[in-house]
Amino acid sequence: MSPERLASYHAYTRKHSVNWPMYCVARAFLLPFFLVYFRLERRGREYGKAKGGVIVAANHRSFLDPFVAGACLPWRRPMNYMAKVELFQRRWQGWLLSRLGAFPVRRGESDEESMLTARMIAERGGAVCVFPEGTRIRRGTLANPKRGVGRLALQTGAVVIPTAVLGTEHVRRGWRIRPHKCKVRLGPPMTFPRAEEPSPALAETVTARIWPNVLLQWEDLGGLPPMRRAAVIGAGSWGTAVAVLLARGGLEVQLGARTSERVEELIEDGENRRYLPGVPLPEQIDVRPASAIELAGLDLICLAIPSKQLPQAVGAIADRVSSRSAVLLLTKGLISPQGQLPAEYVGERVRARAIACLGGPAHAREAVSGSAALVLGSADEELRVQIGEVFDRAGLVCERSRDVVGVEMAGAAKNAAALAAAAAEPHGLNAAGIAVAAIWRECIDHAVARGADPDTFAGLAGVGDLTATMMAPSGRNRRAGELLGTGTPAAEIPGKIGQASEGLDTVPILAEAVASSGVEAEALAALASLIRGECDVEEWIANLRQVERKRRAA
Repeated sequence: MSPERLASYHAYTRKHSVNWPMYCVARAFLLPFFLVYFRLERRGREYGKAKGGVIVAANHRSFLDPFVAGACLPWRRPMNYMAKVELFQRRWQGWLLSRLGAFPVRRGESDEESMLTARMIAERGGAVCVFPEGTRIRRGTLANPKRGVGRLALQTGAVVIPTAVLGTEHVRRGWRIRPHKCKVRLGPPMTFPRAEEPSPALAETVTARIWPNVLLQWEDLGGLPPMRRAAVIGAGSWGTAVAVLLARGGLEVQLGARTSERVEELIEDGENRRYLPGVPLPEQIDVRPASAIELAGLDLICLAIPSKQLPQAVGAIADRVSSRSAVLLLTKGLISPQGQLPAEYVGERVRARAIACLGGPAHAREAVSGSAALVLGSADEELRVQIGEVFDRAGLVCERSRDVVGVEMAGAAKNAAALAAAAAEPHGLNAAGIAVAAIWRECIDHAVARGADPDTFAGLAGVGDLTATMMAPSGRNRRAGELLGTGTPAAEIPGKIGQASEGLDTVPILAEAVASSGVEAEALAALASLIRGECDVEEWIANLRQVERKRRAA
C-alpha cells in the first residue's frame, strides 16, 4: 500500500470519524442481527455513556469484537478502532472500513501514525477502541498487554472503559458465520492525570492498572482466568521440583507434605534436604500439611503421588475441587485394580475443568536447573497453552501433546522397561536388551489399541524418558531393578531405596491390563511373576529368551 493511501485513511478518520449515513444504516442492520443471531448479551451499558473522550480497552478474540463492543455504546457515539493494515489492501474494502470507523495500524511495530490518529479522536471527544494485547488471542485466557493503552490514556486524559468480549472466537469457521452466543461487559470508567509525553515506565504502570479491570470483566463473563494460584500435593523430589518450577513461572504455590513434622522440617531447612537437597524453596511457596491445602479458588492442582497411593489422595480431595480448577498429574503408572491410566481414573472422580499429565525425561534436579525437557499431555488445548506457558517462563523445554493415553502409557512402560533392564543386566547386556524390547513392544501394542499415537513412544515421552531412566544411576526404578535382579524380595525394596518404585507397583497391574485387552503380554507377565516371588531371576531370564524365540519363529 502506498504511503499516500495510508495517509488518506488516517486523514479521513481524524476529520470525520465515520460516514454518518453509512454508520446509521450499518448499525440499524447489525444491532438487531447481533441480538438475534448471536444472542448478544450486553452488560454495563450505562458505563458507555461517559462524557468526553473515551478509550474502550478490550481483549481481542475475533474480527467481530469492534462491532459488538461498539454496539454497547449509545447511537450518538460512533466508535473508531484500529484494524491491521492488511485489511486495507483492497481499495473497496479499505474505503468501506474507513467509513465505518476503522483506521489502519501496522502490527508488531511502533506505529506512531496510528497512535496519533487514536489520540486525536479521543482529544476531540470521540470514542476509540484499543486492543492492548496487540493481536487476536483466540483460545485460552488473555495475553499480556502492551503499554500503548496506558500511553494513550495519559496523553489524552480520556476516560478508559475496561471491556471484555467472550464468544466471538466461535462465530467464524472459514467464511461461514455461525450462530453462537456472544457476551460483552463494560466496566466502570477509569481516569488518569494527563501527561503530554509520559515515560515508558509510567505508561506501563497505567496499563498495569487498566488490564486487571479488563480481566475482572472477562472472568465475570465466564472467561478462563489466568493461572495465578496452584497447589502441589506430595513433597517428594518431583513434587518439590514442580512446586519450584511453578513458582518460577509466576504462580503462588502451596506445597502439601504428608505430616506436620515434615512441614516444619521443610520450613526450617528452607529446602527439601531429604529428597532434593541444595534447592532453596522460593518465597512464593507456602508449605503446609496436604490436608490443610486450600483447594477452593485454585487454578491448578498438581498430584505428585505414587500410583499406588493415588486413589486415597483423590478420595480426600474429590469433593473439594472446584469445576474451575485444572488438575496436573505427575504420576507414572496404572491404578489398581482395573489398570486405569491416572487421567482416566481422576477424570471419573474429580469435577475439574480439565486434566493434564506430565511426561518426558525430566529428573527433579535437572528440572530445577532448567536443563530438562517435559511433555505436557492434555485433551484440552487451552490448558496445554496455560501450563505450557508457565513452564516456558520457568526456563524448561515443554512439548505439548493431545495424546494423553500415549504420554501416560509411555511413562508406565518406561518404568517397567527400566526395571526389567536393571534386573536382567547382571545376566548380560543381551538379556537386558531382550527384556527392554519385549516389554516396550507389548506396551506400545496395548497403547495403540487404546488409541495412542505410536509417534509418542518415539519421542521425549517414550524413548527419551526410557533412555534417561535407564542411564540414571540413582533412579528409583533402576535401583529397584538392580535389587530385584540380585534376589531381593520386592516387598523389601522400597525400604532399601527410601522411596516407592512405580515400576514395582505398576508391572503386575500393567501385565493384567494388557492381557485383558487381548494384546500379548508374556514378557510383562513373566516380570510380574518375578516381582511376586513366583519365580527366581534365572527362571525369569530363561522365560524371556523363550518369549523372544517364539516371537522370532512366528
